[in-house]
Amino acid sequence: MTRRIALAFTGASGMPYGIRLLECLLAAGVKVELLYSQVAQIVARQEMDLALPARPAEVQALFAERFGAAEGLLAVYGREEWFAPLASGSNPPDAMVICPCTMGTLASIAAGLSSNLIERAADVCLKERRPLVLVPRETPFSTLHLENMLKLSRMGVVILPPSPGFYTHPQTVQDMVDFVVARILDQLGVPHTLIARWGETPEVDA
Repeated sequence: MTRRIALAFTGASGMPYGIRLLECLLAAGVKVELLYSQVAQIVARQEMDLALPARPAEVQALFAERFGAAEGLLAVYGREEWFAPLASGSNPPDAMVICPCTMGTLASIAAGLSSNLIERAADVCLKERRPLVLVPRETPFSTLHLENMLKLSRMGVVILPPSPGFYTHPQTVQDMVDFVVARILDQLGVPHTLIARWGETPEVDA
């Protein structure tokens, strides 16, 4: 059975991580249910010169063509699309990743708010005990940030700051992006060869 993973882009810096993660999930044959905030559209343009359309159907067509996604692998939903499958505990995704994740989104999830579909999907994952991975891109962390992350961690949420390691001797920004994306894929149990694992000979995707 094809796995379903919800992926959300919010307005934190770090859009290259989210876009690369989307590419890798689709390449692995994972069905992705993509959500994105309005501020994520601004960040995508600023960081990647990528214009994300306001209409979900257009975003779906954009990424399906860009990454050669097989038919039915990618579904994109609006932030207020309450009839989307992942809005209900009767049809939760197998896992969810918010990458990048703003501190506002993280705080809303910690507080149990569901003011939009991104927060509601995360809330569904929590109540249905499905894996939830948050990739918060902020520095330094305030005490409140840390308290919210600790609260979520105690609920079983994976807090995965995008902190690339350098023992792989990265040569490009893409190498550092791939390091972080590889760690996210590991949390999801999605096979990859993005980076060489510790003690192994490099076998990196082209």
